[in-house]
Amino acid sequence: MQLTFFSLGSGSCGNCYYLATDTDAIIIDCGISIRRFKKNMLEYGMKIGKVKGMLITHDHADHIKATGKLSKEYGIPVYTTSLIHEGMDRNWQNSVKIPVENRHHIDKEEPFEIGKFRITAFSLPHDASENVGYFIEVGDYRFTVMTDVGDVTENVKLYILKSTHLILEANYDEEMLRQGRYPEMLKERIVSGHGHLSNKKAASALAENFHTDLKNVWLCHLSEENNHPELARKTVETILRSYGIIAGVDFTLDVLRRKIPTGPFQLGEVTNHQYSLPFEA
Repeated sequence: MQLTFFSLGSGSCGNCYYLATDTDAIIIDCGISIRRFKKNMLEYGMKIGKVKGMLITHDHADHIKATGKLSKEYGIPVYTTSLIHEGMDRNWQNSVKIPVENRHHIDKEEPFEIGKFRITAFSLPHDASENVGYFIEVGDYRFTVMTDVGDVTENVKLYILKSTHLILEANYDEEMLRQGRYPEMLKERIVSGHGHLSNKKAASALAENFHTDLKNVWLCHLSEENNHPELARKTVETILRSYGIIAGVDFTLDVLRRKIPTGPFQLGEVTNHQYSLPFEA
């Protein structure tokens, strides 16, 4: 049974990730248009019938734009916290609301299952109604999504240590943001503890919590105005190298594209269907 990861978009224009085994799939966020979602699924041979549920990280439009439409059209359950469900209801850009029968309310740090996946939501700082990351276990794979991360909290460190595969925000280059054309109020919001994670902070978090079980890292949610894929990669690689960690040797590093798909990434065979024992830091 193969585990496959695909990014359909990662950035302020829309975020959507797809994780699948041979039989089951989940979607993490659906902030791209429903038309683009269907087009990408068809082009890359992904089967909507395999999708057993959607996980939502927070209620900003670039993460939820097509969630209600997709849930209503295909009857897909949507899993997130009560505060995020309420925030989605208030967001006018989420024009089609999730049908009541498809709403599933979850609690942080309380594992639940969707098909072959065992999932735990955990808190991350961001200026939304609530913001969570997801720790997803399937066999021996431990896949973590951390997007829109205001600061390197203890949860960020813990879930890097728990992960074999990691999606981590690297939103902006500090100098590009400082010299850029954004108004000062927006710059302050981005660098605040409830804004976004810079390339340097993402790199330092990785370097300080790196472990040999970590196989793949994807940098996500890059700013179009204040970052560049090669700059993000170079910054992360340079800081890791200063710790003696070599991207491309010690683990695989990729940058997810903002507006077009990245992947698919074939992560390997899922051979162990039993979940691991609880992790102890």
